[in-house]
Amino acid sequence: MMKKILNAPADYVDEMLEGLCLAHPEYYAQPERRVIARAGGATEGKVGIVTGGGSGHLPVFTGYVGKGLLDACAIGDVFASPSSDQMAEAMRQAHGGAGVLRLYGNYGGDVMNFDMAGEMLEFEDIASTTVLLADDVVSAPFAERQKRRGTGGMVYAFKMAGARAEEMADLEEVTRVAQKAADACHSIGMALTPCTVPQAGRPTFDIPDGQMEMGMGIHGEPGIYKSGIKPADAIVDEMMAKLAEDRALNGRLSIMVNSLGATPPEELYIMYRRAAAILKDAGATVVMPLVGRYATSMEMTGATITVCHLDDELEALLMAPCDCAFWRV
Repeated sequence: MMKKILNAPADYVDEMLEGLCLAHPEYYAQPERRVIARAGGATEGKVGIVTGGGSGHLPVFTGYVGKGLLDACAIGDVFASPSSDQMAEAMRQAHGGAGVLRLYGNYGGDVMNFDMAGEMLEFEDIASTTVLLADDVVSAPFAERQKRRGTGGMVYAFKMAGARAEEMADLEEVTRVAQKAADACHSIGMALTPCTVPQAGRPTFDIPDGQMEMGMGIHGEPGIYKSGIKPADAIVDEMMAKLAEDRALNGRLSIMVNSLGATPPEELYIMYRRAAAILKDAGATVVMPLVGRYATSMEMTGATITVCHLDDELEALLMAPCDCAFWRV
């Protein structure tokens, strides 16, 4: 029997969204059942930024609707894509007359439905562009990066594209920045325990007692190996080495050590301590490190590490103001 605080499993997402909007009415409005938009509505003349995906990942996706971040989000059932109609409505809610950027993770159902939504909005004379996050380094080799899964890098892309949109840049420019931010991000995950989708009522995958899985995706997609649980330093050493295979860990960068849900802050800081030492030895300068819950996977015990390489432009956009219920700069 699953242990979750819920009523009916079928009502899990809708009751969560209702509670989110009731708790934070200054940030979130719910124009439709599965669409969250900024409480103040679209800003006239500003490029709208929308995302979408399955529930179960808070603060991704809905939590990052707010000033300097996203304008609207379509949300599906746990680990399930929203419909194309829901995505199209999110785009309408974000549209202030300057077009809409669709910015989301590289998952098949989301890609298909967002493409359909974009085609629907063309008939309403709403221009849109797409940037996909494909930052999970173990899900495909660098030469086939376009096939990679999207993970924690989404948070950096939301922030940087959102900052440029607040400057009233046009759709082409906001899209360029979003793609640049996406390309700057490299991520890897690991897990100690599975998680349970409420409507399934059982764990989505299995990790035997005393074991961990390196490289696991945020929906339980297979990693690169299972092994006995290793010390924290050894885990971080492996994760950082995999990230370094994509791009040397030097220069100015930001790093996110992210809980997949159940991993407590204490353990994240143990991981960050080791990662910071590795970056220092590599000659990197860390800007605005992020340690906490930024992109979760229900109650999975595990963590992701994302490195975002910065230049002057991306660093300024990372440091620009933003405000939502889960992150304020």
